[in-house]
Amino acid sequence: MRRVGAAIAGTLMLLAPAFAVAQAGSGSVPSPYDPEAALNYSQKAIGTVIGDYAFRDRRGREVRLSTYRGRPLVINFVYTACTDVCPLIVQTLARAVETAQDALGRDSFAVVTIGFDAAHDTPKRMRAYARSQGIDLPNWTFLSTDEDTARALAEDIGFIYYPSPKGFDHLAQVSVIDADGRVAAQVYGDTFEPPALVEPLKSLLLRRQLARPTLDGLIERVRLFCTLYDPATGRYRFDYSLFVGLTIGAGSLLTVGFILVRALLRQRRMERQRRMGLGA
Repeated sequence: MRRVGAAIAGTLMLLAPAFAVAQAGSGSVPSPYDPEAALNYSQKAIGTVIGDYAFRDRRGREVRLSTYRGRPLVINFVYTACTDVCPLIVQTLARAVETAQDALGRDSFAVVTIGFDAAHDTPKRMRAYARSQGIDLPNWTFLSTDEDTARALAEDIGFIYYPSPKGFDHLAQVSVIDADGRVAAQVYGDTFEPPALVEPLKSLLLRRQLARPTLDGLIERVRLFCTLYDPATGRYRFDYSLFVGLTIGAGSLLTVGFILVRALLRQRRMERQRRMGLGA
């Protein structure tokens, strides 16, 4: 219990500097200076199906969230005038996304960074922001929207923000959405290790492969299951020893099962012969 309490306390300390309050007029919205309530608000969003909102990409083209259905989606809210927390989150996310694409496949999930300061985060500003952050990874889109849409999506994913003298204070949060558009996990803090993002994505992909009773699905399940994080390199790798161990274990179980079945059949045959002998 002490470890759990310490983990929660650590999470709250990470959230406190970037804490925010939702701009919606709901009575359940946490108060401005209550990071614990903000965390609870965010956690309660898990399981929520997000709406099919419309956005504009860096070239001004319309993009709807339904476009991303069918594979996991990572959502990151920023405002482009932010000079501290937002860039740090984006850079941390970039390292995690690069690791995830290397381990899981670059097309296995998508990422969107959305500017929630609708008055200023135009497609042009989002394009400049992506360039200034050096983000040039595949399947990562920077989007703009209007204020109402930003608020609606923020409510769906449990993202907390409110205006402040310096711009906006906001919850340091990245949301992981499953292939059906449901909030599956939250990643907190302006810095985090790649597994904090990769593991929820891997779980979603494994679950998707379980629904594919094919040889390709089985191979992909084995690959995902045996892909493990190596803290020494900061990368994921395929652990052949785990695959070999599983194979040996399965082989041993089959061998034991075969021996038990043979012994049972032999015993039944001997009993049948004994009964026939007694009957004679």
